[in-house]
Formats: sequence, C-alpha cells, structure tokens
Amino acid sequence: MNSNAFASLAHVRILLVPVGPIPSDIFEAHAAEIKAFDSIRLGDIPGDAKGEKARFMPSPLSSGHLHLSFTSHPTSPAQTPLYLFRPSHFNHAVIGVASCTSSYTLEAAQEQLENILIDIFPGSSTSPPSKVCFVFQSEDNASGNSSEVPPGLVLIPSVMGNKKLYIGTLLADLCSQILGEFGRVVHVLETPAGNDCLNATLFPVLFTGGDMSVGIDSRLYLSAPVPSTALSSQSQLNLNAPMLANANHGIKRNSSIGPGSFPSSSSHRLSALPPVKIRSSVVGTTSHARLYKVYGDFFLLAGRTQDAKIWYQEALNLFKPASDPAWQASAIEGLAVISVLDLWAAGQGLQTSLSDAKEPWMELYDQLSEAIGLYLKSASPETARDYSLLALVYVTAVLRQASLLFCVWSSKGWGALAFASMLQPEPTSYLQKIISDNSVVGLERLSVITGITRGQIANTLSQAHGPWLLHLGPSERLVTLEFIASIYNCLGFKRKEVYVLREVVSCIMDLVVCGRGEDEQLRRSDLGGVGLIARPEPAEGDDPEAPKSGNMGVRRKENLEGNPSILKLLYYACKVLGVNLESVNPAPTPRDEPNTSHSKEESGLQREGTDVSQTSHVQFGWPELQVGVIREAVAVAEALPDYLAVTRISLSALKTMHSILTTADQCHLYQTASRALNILKRRGETTTVEWWAGHLVISIALLPLPSQRLPIERPVSLLNSNLSSENPLTARITNTFLYNPRESVNVQDKSILVEGEVAELVVTLHNPFVFDLELQSVSLITSGAAFDCGSVSSIVIRPNSFYDVPVIGIPKEPGTLVIRGCTIQAPNGAPQDLLLPVSTESDDGERVRRQSMGLEALPWERGEKRLSATVPPSKSKPRYLECVVVPQQPILRVRWTSLIHGALMLYDGEKSSIRLTLENVSGLPIDFLKLSFEDSTIASAKEALSEGELDIFEAHEIEYDLVHRKAFSWQYDNDVKITNPGGKIVLSVTCLGKAGCTSGAFHVLYAHVHRQGKGQTQQAFYARQLTYPLTVTVYQMLECYDMTIVPVDAVDSLRSKAIVPTIGVDDCHMWCLFSIEVRNTYGLPFEVTFTRSQDGIEDETDSSVVPPGCTSRIILPVRRLRLDDDVISRPIPILTDRQHVIMKSNLSTEEEQARREAFWYREELLKIIRAQWKETTSNRFGDLSLRQQPMTMYMLNAFKADRVRVDMSFILPDSEHGSSVSLKRSPGTFVVPPNTIVNLQVTLLPSPEEHILFDGVLANIPVGTVEGGQSKAIEIPLCFLCCGKFEIGAGARTLGMCGESEWAGVGRSFVVSRVE
Repeated sequence: MNSNAFASLAHVRILLVPVGPIPSDIFEAHAAEIKAFDSIRLGDIPGDAKGEKARFMPSPLSSGHLHLSFTSHPTSPAQTPLYLFRPSHFNHAVIGVASCTSSYTLEAAQEQLENILIDIFPGSSTSPPSKVCFVFQSEDNASGNSSEVPPGLVLIPSVMGNKKLYIGTLLADLCSQILGEFGRVVHVLETPAGNDCLNATLFPVLFTGGDMSVGIDSRLYLSAPVPSTALSSQSQLNLNAPMLANANHGIKRNSSIGPGSFPSSSSHRLSALPPVKIRSSVVGTTSHARLYKVYGDFFLLAGRTQDAKIWYQEALNLFKPASDPAWQASAIEGLAVISVLDLWAAGQGLQTSLSDAKEPWMELYDQLSEAIGLYLKSASPETARDYSLLALVYVTAVLRQASLLFCVWSSKGWGALAFASMLQPEPTSYLQKIISDNSVVGLERLSVITGITRGQIANTLSQAHGPWLLHLGPSERLVTLEFIASIYNCLGFKRKEVYVLREVVSCIMDLVVCGRGEDEQLRRSDLGGVGLIARPEPAEGDDPEAPKSGNMGVRRKENLEGNPSILKLLYYACKVLGVNLESVNPAPTPRDEPNTSHSKEESGLQREGTDVSQTSHVQFGWPELQVGVIREAVAVAEALPDYLAVTRISLSALKTMHSILTTADQCHLYQTASRALNILKRRGETTTVEWWAGHLVISIALLPLPSQRLPIERPVSLLNSNLSSENPLTARITNTFLYNPRESVNVQDKSILVEGEVAELVVTLHNPFVFDLELQSVSLITSGAAFDCGSVSSIVIRPNSFYDVPVIGIPKEPGTLVIRGCTIQAPNGAPQDLLLPVSTESDDGERVRRQSMGLEALPWERGEKRLSATVPPSKSKPRYLECVVVPQQPILRVRWTSLIHGALMLYDGEKSSIRLTLENVSGLPIDFLKLSFEDSTIASAKEALSEGELDIFEAHEIEYDLVHRKAFSWQYDNDVKITNPGGKIVLSVTCLGKAGCTSGAFHVLYAHVHRQGKGQTQQAFYARQLTYPLTVTVYQMLECYDMTIVPVDAVDSLRSKAIVPTIGVDDCHMWCLFSIEVRNTYGLPFEVTFTRSQDGIEDETDSSVVPPGCTSRIILPVRRLRLDDDVISRPIPILTDRQHVIMKSNLSTEEEQARREAFWYREELLKIIRAQWKETTSNRFGDLSLRQQPMTMYMLNAFKADRVRVDMSFILPDSEHGSSVSLKRSPGTFVVPPNTIVNLQVTLLPSPEEHILFDGVLANIPVGTVEGGQSKAIEIPLCFLCCGKFEIGAGARTLGMCGESEWAGVGRSFVVSRVE
C-alpha cells in the first residue's frame, strides 16, 4: 500500500535491486536495514553543491524531513510522459545490494550494476537516476582490502559497530545527489525551449538523457568530491529575480519569488532540442503555471513544504483563468498532501481536534473531490492518446481520497496516528489490528467514533473501479485493484473484495501468460537451428532407404513459479463465495506418511457432512455465481498450467457443489480432472489426490450365517442340566417378563463369526453424481481380531444409483472384530478411509444446533469457532459394527433317517419312533449333544397364552398339553459321550400324534466344549444347532363327548342302554358311575378300552368296538373319594415359566373356591380313568385323551365322598307281631306297598311333598355330637298316599356353618310305591 499512500506525492522513490549472486534471504535482510530509514532529516543532507544543483538543497539548519519510499520494481516505460507531471511516481535513485565474498569481486559487482541500469533505464530515459551499490562484506571475507573500492560502490564491513548510522549517512549523501538532479531538470525547463516543451502537450516529455547532459557535468558518485559551498534557496530567488521579472511580465507576485534560471553555459544547447508541437488552445506559450507546479512538486519531494506551498498557490492562480484542469488538479493534490505533512511535523504524537462544527479532514476531502472532478473534466477527444495516463492519475487521486477516509477511520479519528498512517502506512500496525479484529461490532464501533461510515469509504473507493481501468497498463491495473481489494477487506466487505480479486486474478493471468509466452519465444530463439527432434546420423553400411528410428520428442518444462500464490488468491475468493476448492488436497507421499500422526477415525469421519452419514453439504451463496467462479478457477489452473490444481479444483467442486451443478458441468469437471490426472501420471508424477466423492458408504451388512452353521451362546450350567427335559414353551424364553426396559436399552446385536470359516459382507455404495463413478478398489477397515479380507477391484457405479459390493473374509482368531468402514480408492487417487459409525439414540440427543449469520455460517468458518462454554463436549465415542468371533466349531450333518421324504403320518394319540443317523464331518470332536423339538402347535399355544384372554382352566389345559403331551421326545443315552471326527451317532425320537399338528422339527444342539489348553472359566460356551424338519399328518378318528358321573342310584337316568356293572347293595353309597360317549369318525373300526385304576381295589376295564360312524357308551364304576382341604384350596397351577398376569374376576370367594375344588377333583378323575384305542385291522394303538371333557357341579357332588355317611332305610311296622321289618332294596330301589305306613330311618332333609304324610318335623332335627366311628339313627314316620316313584334326599350339616359349605353329607334314595 506504500505506492498508494496518501502522502506518496512527498515520497522520493528509491529502487532496491540485488547485484550478483546474493541469496534472497540475505538480500531481504540487508534491504530491511535500508528500508528502516523512511525519512531523512534535512539537516543531515549535505548541501555543498553549487550552481543549478544547489537549487533544492536544504540549509544546514533546516528542520524538515525528506521522506523515502523503497520499491523493488522499476517504473513502466509507458509512464515516462508523467515524469514532469508526477515526478513522485518515478524512481530517482537505484541502490544495488551485493554481498562481497571470496568468489565475487567488487569489479564484478560494479559491472553488473551498470548492466542492470542499462536494462532498466535505457538511454532514452528523461532523467537517469542516481546510483550507488552497497556491498555488504560477509564474515568469511572480513579481512579483504577495503581500500580498492571502485567508484560507485560502498563497502560496508561486517564488523562495523554502528552500521545503521553509516547507512543513514550514505542515504543522506544519495538524497543530496537526487536533489541535485532536480535542479538540473528545472534548469532545462527554465529555458524558452524547455518552457515550450512543458506546455506542448497534456503530458509533455522532457529531452532525453543525452540531450540534458550537453554542457552539464555528468552525474557524480558518492565517492566523488562534493562542493563545500551551496547557495540557499533565498539567494537563488534573488539572483534570478530579473530574468523571471522579464519572463513573467504582468503577473502579480503575492506569495513568493520562485527559483530563477542560471545563464546557459552553452549557446548551442537550444539548437540540440527536438522540435515540439505547441498547444494552441490550452495554455499560452508565455504561461509559467506548469513550471510553477513542477517547482512545487520538486520542493515537496525535497521536504521543503513551505516553498512547495507557495509555488502551488502561484500555479493555481495561473491555472484558474486558463483551461488546464489536469495540472490544476495535480496542484490541488499537492496542497492537500502539504497540509498533512505540516500537521504531522507539528503535532506528531498528539491527538488534536481543530473544530467541533466541521471535521478537520473534510477540507482535505473537498480538495480531493475537486481534483477528481478536474481529472474527469480533462477527458476530451484531444487527449485521447493520453487516456491511459489520464486514467492513471484519476485513479490515483480517487485512491488518495479513499486513503484519507480510511486512515482517519482506522486510526479512530483525526490525529497523530492518522497522520502517520497517511504518511507511511506500512510501519504502523493499524491495518493488522483491523484484520485481526474484523468483527462487525468492532468495525461499526470505529464508524461511531470517527463519524465515517464503512459505506462512505466504499462509495468513495468505488469511483476508481470503472471502464477507465481498461486504459491502464497491466501492472498499474493490478496495483489499483489490489489496493481496492485490501481496503474492502479491512472494511469487512468480503464479497466486494472477492469481486475485485477476481479481476486481480485476471490481470495476473494476463501478465503470467504473456510473460511465459515471451520466455518461450526467447528460448526458441536461443535454440536456433537445434530443433526439438534429435535424429542420429546413419552409420556406414546402413541402407539409406531403411526407415529411420530413434526420434525423440522434447517436452518443455513449465514454469511453476508463482502458481501457488495465484491459486491461494483464487481459493480465497471462491471460499468467500461459498465454494471450497481446497476440500480435496494432494495425498501425502509415502516418505511423508511416517511423519503424519492421525487416527483413522479423524481422517475418515465425514457428517460432510462427517454427519456419517455421511454426509450432506449445506449450500451457501448464489448458485449461478458459484458455478461461474468454478469455471473461472478451472480456466485459470489450465492456463498456468498446473494440472494438479486443475484436478483439485474440479474434484473439489464435484465434492461440495455437485447438487447445484448441471449434468454438463459435472461431466466436464470429471473429464477435466481425469485428463489432468492422466497427464500427471504420464509425466511420471507420483502425486495423488485425496478421496473426493464424499461418503459413498451407505451401509455395511454382515450376511448371517446359515442356521446350521450359526453358533448359539449357551450357559455353562446347561452342561450339568437334564438334557432330556426341556419345556417347549420356555425353550427360547430368557426372561419371564413380557417387557424389560433395561434389556431393551442394553441389548447389542452383535453378529457371530466362526474362526477359520468364510464370512460374507455386503457394502452398499451410492453414486450421487450424473456420471459413471469408477472405483479402483474397495476394502474393509477392521480392528480387534485378525480378519483376512481381500479388496474388490474394478467397480463402476451407474449414475444416481446404489451398488452392492460383496466382500468375503476369514477370521483368523477368536475375539471381537470391529468393522469400522471401508477403504475406497479411485483411479489415480489415494485410498481414503470412510468410517461408518452405528447411530444410536444417545448420539442423536447430543447433537447441538447452532445458528450463524452471514459469512460466519459457512462450514469452514463454523468449524474454526469453538462451542459455547455452557455446552459440554460430548464424551461418547462412536460405535461401529461389532462381531464376535468364536473358536472353531464342529459340523454335524444328517447321514440317514428312517422317514421317507421327511413325512410322518399318525393317528391321534399314536406313538411312533424315528431313527436319525448323524455324522461329524469336521476336524473337531463333539462332546456335547442335546435334542430339542418344535411342532406347529407350540406357536399357536404361545400366542393364545400371551394374549391373556383365556380362562384359567383353558390356559391350564393348553399348558398341560404342551408340557405333558409333547409331540416329540427323546430319551438321553448316557453312553453317548464323544463323537470323534468322521464318527456317527444314532438317535431315536418318539413321536406322538397330536390333533392339529402339521409340521415339526428336530433341533440337535452340539458343541466341542472341553478344549485342550483352555480352562472352563467362562460363563458361556458356543454350540451349533442342526435342524431336521418334517411334515406331520395326524388323523383324528375318535371323539369323546358327554362325560357324566352319576350316583349308583341314578343309573336309570343314563340315556343309553349300556350294561350297568354290578355293585354290592351295601356299597352303593361309596360308588358312582363314570359314563362317556365315544364316536368313530374314521373309515376303519377301532376298539376302545377304558380302565379304572384306584388304590386298594382291583382295576376294572370296559371295552367296545366302535364301527365307522357309530357311537358307543362306556360305563365304569368309580369309587368315590374325598380330597383334603389343603389340596382343594390350592390355586390352579401354572405349568410354565410365563409371567403370571393377575386377572380381574367377578367371582366371590366361595365361587372361586368351588372352581378350585372342581379342578382338583377333575384332575383326580383323569388320573383314575385311562382310555386307549386299537385299530382292529392292525397292531396300531394309542391313547385317547379325556382332557377336553368338563366336570359340572352335579358330577362333582356325585364323585366326591360325603364327610358324614348318610344311610337311608325303610321299616315296615308289623302291628300283629309288634315288630318291624326292613324293606329290601332291589337293585338300588326300595319297594313299598301303597297305603302302608312305613318308617324312614334317615339323617337327611327331605323336601315336603303333598303325597307323603310324616310325623314330626323334617328340618333342623338335632342329632347331637357324633364321635368318630359312632353312628346315630333318626326315625321319621312316613306314609305314601299313592303309587309312584319317589326320590328322598337327606343332608347333615355341621353346627355353626352357613351357606353351601355347611353340608357335611348328603344322601338320596329312590322309592317305588306299588301294590304287590
């Protein structure tokens, strides 16, 4: 920014050039020592020059400063016409910096400096600058002879104590020479020919260096002697007053008398001047306004601001009536700069404010606005050839005005810091402070303090950006745009800055391409006739007509110098617009890999969008603008050419911006990147790029092992348990609760693999692009147990599609295998680890949503900012797909079976035996074997039980059927211990026909538990399960229904005329009759047999052959029994380990007790009665189940024995003999003659009937206490008034009891009254 400083008009520019073989770091160090002198006190400048050279020399006691500006580039030759108009724009001196070593002499340094000056300043230069060469002596050459220093060179020893003071003295002497050159130029302009030349054109060109040197002494080196006396400025004015009075007759002098012209020492000098064209319509030939303005410029450069101000005022007085706006504007700029210099010199270090009504910088701002308007007024058709120079001075004036506002704004107001910033911007740190604190709040705070808004500065600066920039040269345009972009950056206008930076890149590319093209032409011209193809000379004896061979093509090596800086600028501009072109970086070379320490988790985790899921990228900015910037970036990288940058830009755009790119753009970028990578590979480059296609991995799924090869974890306690008993309902239930919230949270689905066996995985990839995505290889990333897995190569994924990649591997050792993700490699690219964590609910809850505004919302900006201190960082580590690798397991197969086609056909209740032969086909022995079974009735039973809507009796019957009537069973053979490799084992399974069973399966659980060298300290072991399915067909041929239990006396109530078994008359009270109907629904006759088995009495059997479609009744006498109270009070048991659900019941306690009593008496009855069937045409037999038959309360009362025995008898009194005769019962009925009085001996409560006469009461007859083993009889006179059949019942109850439970015994008798 020094070239565009506000006070650049007062800077004497000095060019620093390296001389000789000096390293860049040494040159920069010495140049920094020289640049430390940004100003020289006028009193330190020697003023002993005489004649015309002493005109601008300061007096020894001057208090001002001569300001210096050091550059590293010469002024463009195209700007030579501006020397008289803007002398501060040119280099007035050249300082060569050389390093004196033993191999580099001083004479060589002098010669090379002359050659540099000839190249930079040709002979046609207006005013050749002063020159000097600072030769810094190195430490190894400190003993050299310093007395033999050629003229023009200054040797600076390395051992000099105060080197800074010495360099300052040398710079003061150089400034003296520069001021002397100013006097020589003015001496030429003061002649009539010089004045005519000065007023000839808008930007006049002074005579060449050769013409100026006529009659004037040549330039002196610092080593040459300098005159000891010098004339002061006032004496010069007095001496030259007569000539100026004659030349400027009629002009009122109210400010100062300017420097005069010394008499010419050569009369033939004017004749040597070239002819010039006099302007006829601008300023007259006798006007000296421009000359006065030149005086002001040189006095300003010389540090004499008071004299410069006088001459500027004199020039403005002459410019006002004339029409010369450009020169008038330049004089106004000079006055504005003088004001700042005077304030800086007067109040350096003080913060001042001149007026509260108007800001002090406003006057300078208005002056510069006037100058800018005058520059615009200067543009006319007559000045068309000077448009480039006029545009340059106009843009410079705008930048000076913007610099004024910016310096005041950034320095927090008008004061010493602002003056220093306007004078020398680089030494101050205001720019660094603004860049470091580039927040909106800090920038607005500066606007509030100074009253200058950022928009005001930007609007002023925008005047310099327009079509006139096209008239500037490439270098001038580049410097202007660079200054504008830097101001926009400091103001916080990032997008405006980027808009300008795009033009900066365009200017740089024009210079680079043109410069490299000139170098190529120069190289070709140097090659001459050598050519690019080398052809060997034919050897003697060769056939001249034979085809020539050995041609070799020569490829030129591109110049890559400066490419990184251009690309860095380009990346920054794109990043501000929301395009990150650095998302794809060159992969580290193999030699750099050991130095990089990063985990796979950090390098491969992308919820780019990262969010693993990869990852989606949030788009910011204007898509059309972003696409245009991407195209420009690709074009710039191709023009450099930098094929690695072309690849990075294209792939980065595809990675981050593919969602807004059209199909054509995506294909073009992919083809461009592929072509650039192929070029790099063809040229032997080993550089590759990182993975760019995003997180393609959608899922990694482990294919489950076949059911017969899948290991099952079992507890070690299973080894000592009864292997033959297993509840089919709870065979696979690990928790008795229907829902366990802790178990649902802590469960981890870990797949199981077997050591040494093949594992298959499927990696699902997604191609989000519109072109075919080619992958060179895909492999898994694993940790933990060793896993031998090869990579899958040559994969092509169709556009916008999914692709499943099968991966096969073999675990090499037991343990935990963690599958983290995949390693994917594209052609000519570096492999990239793409991790795929398993998402959990806790991870989703820990996500923090943050909102940002403006450019701070960009992903790379948000990534650089830390989270708020109130949000604790997440400590949970990502989880990945985990697999348990178990030790090697044996393999068992079914060698032979007794079934045909795996089908089994049985009758309901029939049992059959199946033989299975199993073979061990592995290399491990089997020392654990267990059988379990499954049939189709288990699933429906589980479902019915889980619903909980069944009655407690129905649930018990289902559980009983599952537990005690298993469709398949196996008796464990203790002799079967170990099955060696290749051995066989025979198993026998018993099958039971169950109605509704359609299929079944045998599950053989086997394992090699007792391994050598491994203790049994684990809590579980792994076993495999072999399943043998079969189809079952069960025929239900017999149906049992209408089960009844009646007292022996009620045998006549039976509906069928079955044969009633004979029971003793005295035992009728202790027996009851069991009756049931059996129907044959099959096409063959079956013989059914019912057997009664009771302790203490002989078994009794009743059988019957039931023809097809017929029904038979079976009747068996059953001895009545009575269960203890503690038995019938027990609840109905639950036979399985299912959760007990408390069901709501509307039954009372008595009703619930009655249900339990009926249940337990029914269970006792089913134990007594056993039913079997047998096919009459064959030997097939089976059991007949009676569990579907219910028991009613009537049946319960008939089956349950009374607590008190009640006997009933009828006594016929004999009046003649005075005795009584007991009536006989036949077979269980008493025969009583009608119209006869009989006595009933009974302990019962009969029901009153109108056909029976009785004596006394029939209810609440007191009996008294009846001890155990005793009996009491009660006689009640009865008279049957008619013939018929009577049923008489009596009941005894315990005193103090109420309700149905009070009855201790009940008896019934049937009486037939008839005439014998």
